[in-house]
Amino acid sequence: MTAIRIRLLGQRDYTDTLDAMRRFTERRDADTPDEIWLLEHPPVYTLGVRGARDDLLRVGDIPVVASDRGGLVTYHGPGQLIAYPLLDLRRLGLNVRQVVDALEQCVIDVLAQYAIRGERRDGAPGVYVDRRKIASLGLRVKGGCSYHGLSFNVAMDLAPFAGIHPCGMAGLEVTQLTDLGVQAQTHELVPPLLAALLPALGYASAEYAAPDELIFENASVGWAPPTAMASNRTETVGGAHPTATEYRASS
Repeated sequence: MTAIRIRLLGQRDYTDTLDAMRRFTERRDADTPDEIWLLEHPPVYTLGVRGARDDLLRVGDIPVVASDRGGLVTYHGPGQLIAYPLLDLRRLGLNVRQVVDALEQCVIDVLAQYAIRGERRDGAPGVYVDRRKIASLGLRVKGGCSYHGLSFNVAMDLAPFAGIHPCGMAGLEVTQLTDLGVQAQTHELVPPLLAALLPALGYASAEYAAPDELIFENASVGWAPPTAMASNRTETVGGAHPTATEYRASS
């Protein structure tokens, strides 16, 4: 199978990213390699297709964007790792439930590396630690291909979650890695997350690819492992991923 492409996009506007995912999905064909986009968003509330404005309590000056992902309302902001798998599900032989399971499990596996127990909850997709939510999920499938994905709270300001009913659940508490004693930056979670996720999706290798300005109309700063970006290198899953110190800003 062709290596999956990994794009380390840094911080990107939510609406720009949504438009880019839609363009990518509309333009892809049976031979288009799958991709995973890893990034952060500036502060934004997003309403999924089942989201209700009654779940918006005190949004202040944070923008609210209607999205075509599954799920209800959530918050994105700096310090939260976003992973968007853009997959041809038919080619991979996967269904939506299997992708959701893979995304949840990769977070559970990463947490376990820090001796933190992550759990699922029946009827409430995502990952929880002591009943507090640390990762949220929402997917969209069009023409057999997925977009949207996972948000994983790493080192962010959690206060805006108090302005909503997170995931439509009144009183739901949220947490993040730093509150659980793990001092990490968002991009430092990329290697372990990919090491856990890619085999679950059926991939044995990954290729780091530069941000594509044909997809994103506005230039931005991305994360990049410099040796990988310079060579467009293909790596074997489970092998040596770039370490946290290898990541830098790259335009």
